[in-house]
Amino acid sequence: MSENSNPIQRQRVLNYMHHYGSITQFEASEHLGILRLASRISELKKMDYPVKSKRVIVINKFGEKCRVSRYWLEEEDA
Repeated sequence: MSENSNPIQRQRVLNYMHHYGSITQFEASEHLGILRLASRISELKKMDYPVKSKRVIVINKFGEKCRVSRYWLEEEDA
C-alpha cells in the first residue's frame, strides 16, 4: 500500500459494511470520520475484497438530491 494508505480507516470501513451492509461517503464522513472513502475502497479492492458499488440518489443537508456511490461487500456463495 502507499504511504497514504490507512489500515485503521480500512478496518473501520470493513466493520461498517459488515454491520450495516453498505456505506456512502456521507456515512463514512459522518460516522467514521473518513473523508476519502473512495481511496479506502480502492485499497480494499487491491487487497482482493469483493467490494461492489452503484450510484444512488440521496438528499443532502440542504434538501437537494445528490448522486453518490454506495459500496458493499459482495457475499460469497455459501
